[in-house]
Amino acid sequence: MADLPAAVLGELLVEMERLDSVLAAAHGEMLLAFDAKDGHLADGQRTLRAWAVHVMRVTRGQAAHYLALRALARDHKVVRAGLRGKAVTRSLAVRLASWTRHIPAEFRAQAEEILIAAAQAGANEQALAAIYAEIRSRTAGPGDDPDPGLDRGLSVQTTMDGAGVIHGDLTPECAALVTAVLDALSAPLPGGDLRTKPQRYHDALAEAMRRLLASALLPARAGQPTKALVHIGFPDLRQMDQDSVLQDRWITEYRARWAAHRAAASVGPGDGGAWLDGDAARAAACDAMIIPVVLGDLDPGAVEQLIGLCVLYDRARSHARGGADADDNAGTPAVTDAGQAGPAGPGASIAGLAGRVPGCRPRCWPCSSTRSWPPSSRSSPDPAASRPSCAGTCSARA
Repeated sequence: MADLPAAVLGELLVEMERLDSVLAAAHGEMLLAFDAKDGHLADGQRTLRAWAVHVMRVTRGQAAHYLALRALARDHKVVRAGLRGKAVTRSLAVRLASWTRHIPAEFRAQAEEILIAAAQAGANEQALAAIYAEIRSRTAGPGDDPDPGLDRGLSVQTTMDGAGVIHGDLTPECAALVTAVLDALSAPLPGGDLRTKPQRYHDALAEAMRRLLASALLPARAGQPTKALVHIGFPDLRQMDQDSVLQDRWITEYRARWAAHRAAASVGPGDGGAWLDGDAARAAACDAMIIPVVLGDLDPGAVEQLIGLCVLYDRARSHARGGADADDNAGTPAVTDAGQAGPAGPGASIAGLAGRVPGCRPRCWPCSSTRSWPPSSRSSPDPAASRPSCAGTCSARA
């Protein structure tokens, strides 16, 4: 393919675009028939858009394009015929259909014939827009001009790296307001500003949003310009040294998980928040309402052991409060781990409870090792006799 002359490659590309027009027409007709039969319901999808995303595995933007092809096949037969006849390309046909839907139905077919003929004669998109605007002005009766606000819309999406992509259809009034704000805040900096106009517009939008957030004019903010959900790593809380190998490994692992969550949010519905880290997160949280969140990995075994100890402790305290019950059970022998009987007491009561709690055995509280316990006498002067102790390996042994 690389050995072909440029002229031949150009002809092939033009012909491929024309073939794509035929394919787009067929695609739209098939989508229309599939939707008329509610084919998406068989796959458990409520709409054709959802079916395209989850079954055809296309992006949401491509699914929206498929819906436009379906609408073209249903409501714009002249444009569909021009698409099938290679008079217009796929993208131009979708644009013409989005224009002519505003023309009254009794004039729409004739207007589309004029536009298709002009496209075949070589008119570019700018010339077609001028023809459409004149047709719309001539065919619109008093009060028939549609509300431009009906077509308004704005969407903000994020990429896998967290960058934003804005798409919008603004009303004339909104477009004038946005342009006025961006023009006022995008003036070149003194001393030779090397930023391009799109870059200055981007910085002007960020500055406008910062000023709006800091103005306390937004509703339900309670004077706080930003609400930040701050995820603080456990090593940061412990103030470990910066050269710790374990800390570096932990940070690397969670940065990878964070990148995965951010990438998933860029293609999913999300919750409207922005996934930031590093300097960008610190800058956003400078004036924010901070909600600290401590993260950690759960050890199910430790949790089960803690629950067992809490159950034993609670039952022992309940038993100690019931004096009458304690007197009644004073002569009841308690069975130790070694199978020996001994007099009942505080330690014996806990040992007896441990035997009745499934999966629980008395353990040393500091080191959690099993032991032979309870103590042999409830009147022992040793305070350590009132709690379990290990066999001697624990440094915390009393």
